[in-house]
Amino acid sequence: MRRINRATVALAAWVMAAVLAVSLGTARAQGQTYVMKLGTATINESQHEWCKRFVAMVEKDSGGRIKGEIYPASQLGPIQREIEGVQFGAIQGYVGPPEFLVGVDDRFEVLSAPGLIRNMAQGARVASDPELQKMMFSFGADKGIHGAALFVAQPSSVIARTPIRHLADFKGKKLRVLAADMQQEMIKRLGGSPVAMTLGDVLPAIQQGTIDGAVAAMTVYTTMHYWDAAKYVTETGQPFIFSMVFLSKKWFEALPKDLQTIIDSDAGKAAAEVNPWEVDFYNKQRQIWAQHANLISLPADEQAQMLRTLEQVGAEVAKRKPRLQQAYQVFAAVAKRTR
Repeated sequence: MRRINRATVALAAWVMAAVLAVSLGTARAQGQTYVMKLGTATINESQHEWCKRFVAMVEKDSGGRIKGEIYPASQLGPIQREIEGVQFGAIQGYVGPPEFLVGVDDRFEVLSAPGLIRNMAQGARVASDPELQKMMFSFGADKGIHGAALFVAQPSSVIARTPIRHLADFKGKKLRVLAADMQQEMIKRLGGSPVAMTLGDVLPAIQQGTIDGAVAAMTVYTTMHYWDAAKYVTETGQPFIFSMVFLSKKWFEALPKDLQTIIDSDAGKAAAEVNPWEVDFYNKQRQIWAQHANLISLPADEQAQMLRTLEQVGAEVAKRKPRLQQAYQVFAAVAKRTR
């Protein structure tokens, strides 16, 4: 009986110790503060706005267990360094167009397909589509990336040192694009020479005459005062620009489950808030540009001709890579049903 009692007592003591250890571990995890550094190449526009809203939500919903730090205007380094930082867990998040991650997963360029999105309202519907989000968030998962949010930015336009008033004016011009085959092919079909370049290099390249202009975003031109280097923006409207939130998978998976849920939920909520905010912000930035420089529209017949020229670019480029083709088919279907 003594042996049984001693064994019982020993077992009970072991169980109590195990329960206590688990309880203490849980308490420590719940009491731990996690730093979340978010970087983006832009400032005072939708990506920066998303960061501010997201951080405020997460800090509130986590009860202060997650502390956010925001670093706009490439304060954490060039875009590729920020992406690498996210992959290896040196920083916790990067916000930017998914095309910058084609080196991580070539399917990230799919949203560059021109001609599928025609206006901001459709762009917001596309960015909010569950099927598209599920697909985009899955890319890069095996390379240290956790996709968390997707939202519309705006239609692309072309800023140039000399005016582009007609399709013929594209011929021979060296124009910056993202490192995406679809964007490069788009400029080639318009008769120009594409130059892949990260955002931080664009303004000095225009100032120095290394390039003639760039395919980029109106809100970048205004917030970074591009009118000091180039006075002409042609509103081609293609391709549409989307922004995506990339979190460190290593960091995210180390969080307690309840904080993971908060992160994913608040990322989507902040994106839903930024979509309509961006529409209003974009329209205001167009007005600001017009006050400082020149806004140009192609003649209606030439705009229609341009769209006819570009509408097959996405499908034709995607055929070169089976996985990209599958992604394009999903994007094209979502674009069709959201018109």
